Amino acid sequence: MTYENLDAKLVNSLLGDGRASLRSLAEELDVSVTTVSNHLSDLEDEGVIEGYTPKVDYDAVGYDVTAVIQLQVEGNALPDVTDTLRDHRQMTSVYEVTGDYDVIAIGKFEDTDDMNDQIKQLLTDPDIKASNTSVVLNAVSENEQFELEVDEDT
Repeated sequence: MTYENLDAKLVNSLLGDGRASLRSLAEELDVSVTTVSNHLSDLEDEGVIEGYTPKVDYDAVGYDVTAVIQLQVEGNALPDVTDTLRDHRQMTSVYEVTGDYDVIAIGKFEDTDDMNDQIKQLLTDPDIKASNTSVVLNAVSENEQFELEVDEDT
């Protein structure tokens, strides 16, 4: 077998089952356990695979409110604001963006009171010029990853 697409196939297999054993991956990909182990180590060293974590259903553990928070920030304060958001326990994603706002953050909250309290605390930062918060009504698709393309001709 050529190893040209092995890394992409390995990543795709792990997307399907992040707890798959080296042996089962080797059988699925029709290579040796050593080959899988070596390629997996290389993918981890290169930062392609950054870890193995469970996929948590936050609704099931009491975080029923998801909010999309948009912020306009004083230009030189952007790194400080994004660091604060990144370090906030309940922010699941933080993005620097183009457009009317500088930052978009996604947060998970127990209820609207929890959300309001935390957003009000955030907005005490004088470097935040404006904000807009949207409450998610229905998460149609969330935290999804996609498979890498594999050239089937090789």
